[in-house]
Amino acid sequence: MDTVHIIDLQFKKIPNSIAAFLVETSEGPILIESGPESTFEALQSGVEKIGYQIEDIQHVFLSHIHFDHAGAAWKFANHGAKIYLHPKGAPHLANPDKLWNSAKMIYGDQMEELWGEMKAIPPSQLISMTDGQTISIGSTSLKAWFTPGHAVHHIAWQHGDTVFTGDVAGVKIDGGPVTPPCPPPDIHIEDWKKSIERIKALQPTALYLTHYGKVIEIDTHFEELELILDDWAVWIKGYYEKKVEQQEVVPLFITYTQNQLKKSGLSKETLDKYEKANPSWMSVAGLYRYWKIKEKLAKTEQ
Repeated sequence: MDTVHIIDLQFKKIPNSIAAFLVETSEGPILIESGPESTFEALQSGVEKIGYQIEDIQHVFLSHIHFDHAGAAWKFANHGAKIYLHPKGAPHLANPDKLWNSAKMIYGDQMEELWGEMKAIPPSQLISMTDGQTISIGSTSLKAWFTPGHAVHHIAWQHGDTVFTGDVAGVKIDGGPVTPPCPPPDIHIEDWKKSIERIKALQPTALYLTHYGKVIEIDTHFEELELILDDWAVWIKGYYEKKVEQQEVVPLFITYTQNQLKKSGLSKETLDKYEKANPSWMSVAGLYRYWKIKEKLAKTEQ
C-alpha cells in the first residue's frame, strides 16, 4: 500500500482542523484535497517536509468544490496539474465567479481572510469523473464513488482498502465525537445515509476525514454519525415548524451542540476547533433549507 501523509493546513492557525493528503506513488506524489488558498503556505511547507515540491504534484483529487476542500486547486493547475472532481463541480472551477459571489453573500468581508483567492482553472485540466470510475497513476489507483448528502457534487475516493471521505463521513477532531457538517444548499438526509451505506459496503479498514485525520473504528463511527445527523435534523425541525427565524435559532443550536460535545469531556480548545471546522450557523441554515424542500415536496404530492 502506498504511503499516505496527512498534512495539517493550520486553518486560521488552528491545528487539526483541515487536512490535505499526499499519497506517494511510483510516478510521484498525488494530492487529495487542496484546502483553501489561504492555507497554501502551510500546504507547501507540509509537502516540502515530506520531500517534494509543489510542482511535483501533477494530480489533485477533490472530494467536492467547497472552499475548504478545493479553494487552492487552481494553484496546482497553474503548473499543469490535472484536477479530478465531480462533473457538477467542474463548471464552477472553470468559472468560479458564481461560486465566489454566492459565498460572499454569506461571508462578506471575511472571504479573503478565510479562503484567500480563487481563480479559474482551464477546462482541459478539469477531469470530470463518472461514478465508479478508476484513475491509475503508476501502480496506484483511486476509484470515484458519488456520495451526495452533504453536497450534490461529492466524491469519496477509494484507495485500496481505505477511503478519503471528504465531508460525507463527518467531522471528528482530537478524538472527539463525530458531527455532520450541514451547510446549505445541498443537505439531503436520505441521500447522506445512502452514501454512508455505500462506503460501508466497500468494507474499508480506514477512513481519512478532511476534518480531521484517520478513523479505523468504521462501524462505530458511522453509527454515531447517523444518530447525530438525525438528532440535529429533528431538533432543527421543531424550530422550523414553529417558524422561528434562523438567526434566533443559531445561539440555541450552539448551546445544544456544545453541550453534546462537552459530555465527551472535550477541552475548550477542542470545542472551539469543532465550531471553526463545522460552524453551527451553517448547519442551521442547511437544515432549515432541507426541511423547507421536504415541506414543498410533501405539498406537491398531496
